[in-house]
Amino acid sequence: MPVTLLIIAITCVVSFIGFSNPRVIDQLILWPPVVTRSKEYWRLASCGLIHADFSHLLFNMFTLYFFGGFMEQFFAPRIGSFGFALFYVGGIVLSILPSYLQHRNDSQYRSLGASGAVSAALFAFILLQPWTTIYVFFVPVPAIIFGVLYLAYTIYMDRQRTDRINHSAHLWGAIYGVLFTLLIEPRALGVFFQRLLQPGFAL
Repeated sequence: MPVTLLIIAITCVVSFIGFSNPRVIDQLILWPPVVTRSKEYWRLASCGLIHADFSHLLFNMFTLYFFGGFMEQFFAPRIGSFGFALFYVGGIVLSILPSYLQHRNDSQYRSLGASGAVSAALFAFILLQPWTTIYVFFVPVPAIIFGVLYLAYTIYMDRQRTDRINHSAHLWGAIYGVLFTLLIEPRALGVFFQRLLQPGFAL
């Protein structure tokens, strides 16, 4: 089974259990003061296994399905068959780390979801395939255009703090995804700029 599908399957199972079992959510969610006081560092990763509701889960896993498979194939010959799993778990932890450090003494703060890791996979894909057409609510958009608009929106919303979405995780996940990919394959940066100068739509 491809690692991407295995990740999706595990995340769906744990998330569905959490929907009807608040105790599971309490044990896995990122709650910074508990991590700080009780050394429950697994929460930095386990929070990616649970979601707020079905639509939250569906959006993340749907996005991961389309972009995770491509990145899994990219990483496999370079860092092994489970290289994508390493990339994905790292995306959860490193994307949520700034939020943890900012709220480590805030007893009211909670965060959950795999959005940071999914954002990492999406932006790693954009780095490799900037002009590929992706569909946003059935509207075709070049990947690089979507990436720029998405980052601008994420930064704006993170500063506004008018909703309960952890936009910081989306931003840091995107940065992590690009940097991890360049660490594994430095030549990808040159290829990115080369492709960027050759606009086109690839379905």
